[in-house]
Amino acid sequence: AFALALALLAAAAQAQPAPEATASFGSERAATRLAVLGTTDVALVAPLFEAFVAAMPEVAVSYEQHGSNDLHALASAACRGEAAPADLVVSSAVDLQVKLVNDGCAQPHHSLPTAALPPDANWRDELFGVTEEPAVIVYNRRLVPAAEAPRSRFDLIDLLRPADSRYAGRVATYDIEASGLGYLFAFADSQQATTFGSLIEAFARSGAVATCCSAEIIDAVAEGRYLLAYNVLGSYALDRAAHDRRIAVVAPEDYTLVLSRAALIPKGAANPTAAGLLIDFMLSDPGRAALASTHLLFPFAEDLPDDEASLYRPIPLSPTLLLGLDRQKQASFLARWRAAFSPR
Repeated sequence: AFALALALLAAAAQAQPAPEATASFGSERAATRLAVLGTTDVALVAPLFEAFVAAMPEVAVSYEQHGSNDLHALASAACRGEAAPADLVVSSAVDLQVKLVNDGCAQPHHSLPTAALPPDANWRDELFGVTEEPAVIVYNRRLVPAAEAPRSRFDLIDLLRPADSRYAGRVATYDIEASGLGYLFAFADSQQATTFGSLIEAFARSGAVATCCSAEIIDAVAEGRYLLAYNVLGSYALDRAAHDRRIAVVAPEDYTLVLSRAALIPKGAANPTAAGLLIDFMLSDPGRAALASTHLLFPFAEDLPDDEASLYRPIPLSPTLLLGLDRQKQASFLARWRAAFSPR
């Protein structure tokens, strides 16, 4: 029986998805080594971890980067006792994070910084919004005249309407079956926008491409394989546009979804106290400055007049996000999506 149990554990370990990238921060001699799983590219999150270990030299960080669906699979397996839990899980697929909390997979963290969060960014003191990132349109400024670039979903639909549109087959968005974040944005659009049906029809008619992932989509727009892309995560787009003149970024004027990556401390985490310190650091002024340095914060929405600020629509951390994960609703939504797209 013992040998069988070992064999089952070994099989479960082999089935775990491999990370897309790994990185370590801090001293090898640090008293505590914090295991963090996240969806954020190492390059974007590195300044945060570097600032954290500089402020807390007794803590080192081991970071694994995963796609959002793989990350959820890992965290769920740990919750079921099939793998060792991480100390902190931070994901852009915040609906899946809400599901983990709802399934009893997280433990609470109480602090002054988390208590100061708005209700939309703190659910049950177990899930915390730590970034602010818009969903944007990106386009290739060398191939798309500024006057033609869509400023709203209405503009994008108009651009794709002509049968001979030069944008046919050259508009991209996330493959929502492969990307948890892509599914979250698309489902949020279906709840927010009267334009959603028309947009899906325009995508279908013009041969829009559903593909993976933020960095790859932006690369393809920069290289001209796509002329523009829809619902791309703004942190990646703004970070790229800061040093690549080919990329232009538009926050849609009809409304702009704003995502807060959600952090939770798994039930059974080996170092929950240090994980709480990292959450608090992300919410502190030095932590915010580190996040802002790679565009993981979108603070200018707070400084706009009320009529403009109302165009920014935060995705709340709340049980309402579970609606899109209902199996029947999800199956129906994905069927509608598949009818419009041929993922490549």
